[in-house]
Formats: sequence, structure tokens, C-alpha cells
Amino acid sequence: MNEHLEGQSGAAGEQVSVLFIADPGTPAALAERIAEYLPQRLQSRDRPERRWTTCVRRKPYLPDEQADFADVIDTVDPSSEAEDIVVYLTDLPRREDTLPVVGEVSADYLFALISVAGVGGVNIERRVRTVTELAIARILGEPELMPPGAARRFPCVQIEDGIRYFAPSGLRRLRLLSGMVRANRPWRLVTGLSKVLVGAFATGAIALATDTIWLFADSMGPWRMSAATVLSIVAMVLWLILDHELWERPKSPTERDRSVLYNTATVATLVIGVVILHVALFCLLLFTTCLALPPELLSPVLGRAVNFSDYLTLTWLLASIATIGGALGSGLEDDAAVKEAAYGVRQRQRIEET
Repeated sequence: MNEHLEGQSGAAGEQVSVLFIADPGTPAALAERIAEYLPQRLQSRDRPERRWTTCVRRKPYLPDEQADFADVIDTVDPSSEAEDIVVYLTDLPRREDTLPVVGEVSADYLFALISVAGVGGVNIERRVRTVTELAIARILGEPELMPPGAARRFPCVQIEDGIRYFAPSGLRRLRLLSGMVRANRPWRLVTGLSKVLVGAFATGAIALATDTIWLFADSMGPWRMSAATVLSIVAMVLWLILDHELWERPKSPTERDRSVLYNTATVATLVIGVVILHVALFCLLLFTTCLALPPELLSPVLGRAVNFSDYLTLTWLLASIATIGGALGSGLEDDAAVKEAAYGVRQRQRIEET
């Protein structure tokens, strides 16, 4: 048990230090921002004579999402830290049966475990901050430190080593899934797929030089064009999953539910990332088309006067063709850039690191 606070004056000391331990990625970024403003937020609800200090450490301690809370405490060993309170932020989804867990708190060990994925994918920083402040208030036994309404919003149950907080009722599974996707940071997938973008742009540029593509774009219509776009995105996502072995296969019936959750989060992350890539590709190709294809060259092929909508339609088709070409380029991409999108792969890497 951590004895740091007992030697200080006052019920919980005149100075309280909080150590944030965070998994790399989204949890670490959140920990940095929350730690910066936590002292002044708590000070506004606390005694004026008490001082708050915070620090952040990036290190993955949790090898398994369903590790028992007591095992997490033993692994982290908060009593060995110089700080008074230890708050561990992880991006792994914690659950009790089917209920998403947002946090677990031990007042005896002055320790809190917070699942970033459990709070959902919207207003993530505000929600994690609220759970953090709720946990600290519970650890110190000072309800006045709790954010207004937080105790009612997050239902809790008593467990052997402390208290477990659940996500608010209503769409809990969707909230957990969105939190996992947000923790994956799908927008960063685009910057990690530079070879895909180059290959896709080259494919689109080559297709632009073919007047048959101009005629196709003019005659396909919006429904066929939409179908081509969807198929190109699906092809890219499937290729990324198969080529980089991102699909999580359950090793036993008990792991099936976890695999479904992980695979759904991986697919959603890839779809969002590929859609962003597709939009970026569309913008690049539109600029290239307007620059390289003058109306005097396009108009005789189409047999009519052209306007900007014709350039948009042509670029629409080019982007779909280019996305399929980019799927082939994804085979040249470094596995690390793509596998960041897969929860199962990241967990296996986490086990190796810990």
C-alpha cells in the first residue's frame, strides 16, 4: 500500500503529486494534455492551501485487455513510485462480460486504471479528464473534487480491489467501438501509406492520358461512378487486411467475441483511413486534370462544350481507378505503418514488449 500521503499534513496532504502512465499513441497524447491542466482544475474545487503536481511516463504495462485489476496493480506496482497517486491510461478495451469499463480505482493502492477506448470516440479528452478527476476524488475520499454530475453519469460497482466504473448506459458497445477506432487514429494511416499514395497518383495520371477514360466518365452516370468508388475502397481495404495479415482469428470459442470486436475496429479504421486517402487523391488528381487537360483537347472527344462539372466527373472516375492501383502499391508498404490500425497485432506487440 502506498504510504506517501500519510506523512503529509491534512487528511490527504498539503501537496499531492499525480503520475500519469500511458500507453504510446492516443493515451500518451491525452495524458500530456490532461496533466497540463489537471492541477488548476482540481485547485478550483479544492482547499486553497493544497498544491497539485503532475508528470507523465509513456510505457505499456498492460499485456492483456482482460487482465484482472489486481494483476494490473501488481504489474504497475504504484507503491514503488515517488508520486502519491498513479493513473494508468490504456487504449485496450476493458469489459465486464459485455459492459464496457471506463475505469477501475483502488483507494488502498492510490491507483486508477482508465480505458481510453471505453469512453467512446466523441469528446474523448473531456470524458477521459472527467473519469480521471472522478478517480482521484474517489482515491482521496473527497467527493467535492468530483466533476459535477460525474458520479451519476458513470455507474459503478464494488469489486475486490476497489471500484469499477462503466460507460454510461445507451449504445455502450457502439461507444466502445468508436473509442477503439479513435484510439487507432485512422487519419494517421494516410501519412503512413506514402507508397500507396504515390502508386495511386501514378495510376491516375496514366489513366488521365487515355481518351477512352474521358468517354467512360462522360457516359457512366452517378450510380455506376458511385459503385466504382465503393468497389475501389473495398478493394483497397481487403488488400491491406490480406496482404498485411491484419485479420484476428480466434484461437478458442472464448476469444470469438474479442476477435469480432477487434476485427470490426480494424475494418472501421481502415475504411476511414482509405476514404481520407481517396479524398486526398481526388484533390490531387483534380488539380492535375485541370492543369494538364485543356478544354480544347477534351471537348472534341466528348463532342460538346465542357465545363467544370466534366472535370469533376472525370476526376471522380480517375480517383476510383487510382485507388485500385494504390491497393497494389500497398504491398510495398512497411508493415508497421499499416499494422498500427490493427488492435490484435498491437496487442501481440504489447505482449512481446512487456
